[in-house]
Parts: sequence; structure tokens; C-alpha cells
Amino acid sequence: MQGKYAEAEPLFKHSLEILEKEKGPNHPDVAENLNNLAVFYQMRGERAEAELLFERALQIWEKSFGPNHLNAGICLNNLATLYQEQGRYAKAEPLLKHSLQIRENALGPSNPDVAQSLSSLAEEP
Repeated sequence: MQGKYAEAEPLFKHSLEILEKEKGPNHPDVAENLNNLAVFYQMRGERAEAELLFERALQIWEKSFGPNHLNAGICLNNLATLYQEQGRYAKAEPLLKHSLQIRENALGPSNPDVAQSLSSLAEEP
């Protein structure tokens, strides 16, 4: 968040290496780290890298907890936001709708995260 990308990237990568070694490459903690690294790459404009990491994190969370788990919903929203930035609205919309459904079911209709999903969906052209 401070723009110290050169300092942050090696820390993210080292953390990921440790988690993968200690917990295995398909552990939910690895997925959380992948999601965070993907957000970092998205902030830097490295969208291809971010997309791959979001997809891997999503796959781990869906396999670990099922496709309707809250973490999967968060990752779906992140991936959809990335698609929106790229103008890939046809890919973003179904992800946003699924994320909204997950968040509403898990958190209730008045939760701020639900509002964020609604806002992201409203940004679709």
C-alpha cells in the first residue's frame, strides 16, 4: 500500500515458499497467500501474473472448502475485478454474480462485503 513494491515482492514470494514447503502446495493458507500476491500484482498492473495466481487460489479454496465457501467468493470477486480492468466484462459478470450469491448466503444481505459485490456488479457496462 505504500508503493514499496521492490521490498514487498520478495517477502510475498518467500512467504509463499515457506507455506508451500511446510503445508503443501494445495493448503488453504497457500491459497490466501496466492490471493494476496495476486492483489499485489494487480496493483502493479501485472494482470497476467495476477490472473494465474487468483485462478490457483480459487482452485485450492474450491477443492478444500467447496465452490460456495466465503474465501472462494472473495477470490471470485477479485478475479472479476481484474477482468473488469481488462474490459473482459463477459468473463467478469458470472463471477461477480456467483461471488454475490456466496457473500449473501454466508454474511447476510446487509453486510458491507455484499454491498461491495453489488457495487462491482453495478460497474458492469
